[in-house]
Amino acid sequence: MKTATLADDPDLPYRADRAVSETQDGTATHLPHPSDGRMVSAEATALFAKACEIFITELSMRAWICAEESKRRTLQRADIARAASQSDMLDFLIDIVPRNR
Repeated sequence: MKTATLADDPDLPYRADRAVSETQDGTATHLPHPSDGRMVSAEATALFAKACEIFITELSMRAWICAEESKRRTLQRADIARAASQSDMLDFLIDIVPRNR
C-alpha cells in the first residue's frame, strides 16, 4: 500500500475542492476566496482534497460490499444508504442519503 503525501496529485480535480456547495437548507456556502479578503493555503487545499478522496473511497468500498451482497455489480443509491446505515462513522449521512426516494 502506498503512503500518500500532500505532494501526491489528488484524484479529485483542483477546482472540485474549491467549488461552491449547497447546505441542506439550500443556502450556498463556499471556502474562503481571495476576493473575500480570506485565503486558503495551497497545503490546506491539498489536504482537504486528500480527505475528500479518502472519504469517497471508504464510502464506495462499503457501498460496493452492499451491492455484492445483493448480487449486483453496479452501485446504486440504496447501496450507499445501506452502507451509511451500517456504520456508526457514517451516521451523519443517514439524513443526507435517504434509503427511499
